[in-house]
Amino acid sequence: MTRFGRGSIHQQILALSIVTMMCVCPTYGASDEKETQDKEKTLITVALLQMLPKENDRQANLVKGEEYCRRAAAMGADIALMPEMWSNGYSGLEDKSEEAIREWQSRSVPRDGEFVGHFLKLAGELNMAIAVTYLETWEKAPRNTMTLIDRHGKMALTYAKVHTCDFGLNEAVCTPGEDFPVCELGTAHGSIRVGAMICYDREQPESARILMLNGAELILVPNACTLRHIFVDQLRIRALENALAVAMTNYPAPKFNGSSAAFTAGGDLIVEAGDAEGIYLAPFDFEKIRENRRKTIWGNAFRRPHRYQALLENHGPDVFKRNNALDQPFRVEER
Repeated sequence: MTRFGRGSIHQQILALSIVTMMCVCPTYGASDEKETQDKEKTLITVALLQMLPKENDRQANLVKGEEYCRRAAAMGADIALMPEMWSNGYSGLEDKSEEAIREWQSRSVPRDGEFVGHFLKLAGELNMAIAVTYLETWEKAPRNTMTLIDRHGKMALTYAKVHTCDFGLNEAVCTPGEDFPVCELGTAHGSIRVGAMICYDREQPESARILMLNGAELILVPNACTLRHIFVDQLRIRALENALAVAMTNYPAPKFNGSSAAFTAGGDLIVEAGDAEGIYLAPFDFEKIRENRRKTIWGNAFRRPHRYQALLENHGPDVFKRNNALDQPFRVEER
């Protein structure tokens, strides 16, 4: 029998309460700490690398890209996402002469070359996935490409921009991509299914829709343009209507206006940058995202695809007919 010594009944009750608290409180504290740790284990963080490039200086961009990837890894990122066509800093093309076009296209890099290879090694070293973007050497004309490298330094996915900006001269002389692939990406905090869109792809709702149908849980979006608020909201809507997460990286001022952003599968904002250069972290809770996907009315829950045949037919009102930046009629068919 425990003895409390002399004193009033109130003192004895107080002493008993203190002993009880000493026994119980550490248990509650440990439980809270474990819950926090478990929560952190489910978070997969994308680092939005809002970097200012050196146009047409591949080596300088390689060095800066590595610097930002190292900083992102030190901040705890699982995936680092570059802005669009980082290899040449999304350089412009103003001259329509064949010589100027060939010179611009000659700055492309092969997928199995030194530029991409450098980030393959870096991803393995940092144990972090890297989404590297570049003007990719291709058969007739280069492609606007993103390669997602896993944390072991292996290529997990390569996507070439399908909806090239043919109203701009630099992309009017690129080869459009062919499909919207999705890969299984392993991270230190679990595996997720990832796809990609590049800039103008976001303005075509079919892009995100196909990625959703292909099983994507996260869409990575390298970007290179001045983003009005409504353009950022397009990504919010793509996330909501397809019940998947979206992360986008843009160039900072003075090249463009930053505004890199990330959204949950419910369309809620996780982070939105200003126009300054920097690294912006977007932690995604994929347990919540998957729970949302199991219950949502969006995504593929109540669609009627058999009524969408018109989407596959090349027709529409003449008011939308356009010439591309080369003053040639835009054709849906691939170049």
